[in-house]
Amino acid sequence: MFTVSPPDVALRDAFGAMLDDYAAHDPARREFFDAARPDFAAYVQRLLDEEQGLNLPPGWVPCTHRWLIDEAPSIIGQVRVRHNILPPFLAEEGGHIGYDVPPSHRGHGYAALCLQAGLEVARALGLTRVLLCADAHNPASWKTIEKCGGVLENEFYSSYFKTRVRRYWIDLRTL
Repeated sequence: MFTVSPPDVALRDAFGAMLDDYAAHDPARREFFDAARPDFAAYVQRLLDEEQGLNLPPGWVPCTHRWLIDEAPSIIGQVRVRHNILPPFLAEEGGHIGYDVPPSHRGHGYAALCLQAGLEVARALGLTRVLLCADAHNPASWKTIEKCGGVLENEFYSSYFKTRVRRYWIDLRTL
């Protein structure tokens, strides 16, 4: 059983436990969330502002963040849905949707739940087709995308990520 929640300061302890999980088992990924440690309330507000298109750094687009929460409560996953992919980087290598599952929750199907929650957000935003990009060396990620209706467009070498990337499209009108 899980719920989908916008970022919420009431989930500070669950978020801290997620950060500890990343620190212990996937420290490179943890760095994406480190800004939450010193001032969690400011971090949550920044995510909520992104959804409204407020205070965006140059080149950023509005982005909706959602957390998947179990009954503990623990954060079992996160999804980010960019409202558009107008900047060239997003159109080529970033895509509309990104998702993460903390290390201790991997292998339980939560990535698919994250992506499905993201697809619902995309529909609510009025998007009809979304781009997802996955590291070609991460079959768990691209198999999740395929399971959720992703159709492979191509695979290429990303000079930014320094690896091969697979680009998928999901047509929300056919799901």
